[in-house]
Amino acid sequence: MNVAYDDLIAFHGHSCPGLAIGYRMTMAAMDFLSSSHAAVEELVAIVENNACGVDALQYISGCTFGKGNFIFKDYGKQVYTLYNRNTRKGVRVVFNPQNIPEDIFKDRERFAHWLLTSDEGDVVSLKEVHIEEPEPARIMDTVVCESCGELVMSTRTRELDGKTVCIPCSEKHHVS
Repeated sequence: MNVAYDDLIAFHGHSCPGLAIGYRMTMAAMDFLSSSHAAVEELVAIVENNACGVDALQYISGCTFGKGNFIFKDYGKQVYTLYNRNTRKGVRVVFNPQNIPEDIFKDRERFAHWLLTSDEGDVVSLKEVHIEEPEPARIMDTVVCESCGELVMSTRTRELDGKTVCIPCSEKHHVS
């Protein structure tokens, strides 16, 4: 799989070390799985942060919230797990910060260049993993919140004073 970093910059909006990290992590994982961009849900991504690199993962892998094959676990770690439903093969890819020369951290452009040009093993670690296959995305019924009148997924409603309401209304945090 060949994705130009410049195309990724256009998608994300700028080049930065985080984007370069995500690019290297995702490309390594996709190569490991011998996978290409997910047309539907054949690939599943589990990400453990919500930093710039996750844009690289979504762009390259095709795993997105909208398709239901993108799972976010807010652990604050530079770790992705990709799983191929067709081959039942998974890989955990971890960013290796220990190999980064200390003198480049403050120079974001130099740091990104180092990330993009260094040997894969200096940037990431890969480990085949066996995970419980995530459920395919499900389309849920949509209902109207009886408090604010906005549409809400039926599985994201609460009962409040005998009414079916959205979570923000149930917590009195609705923006009007």
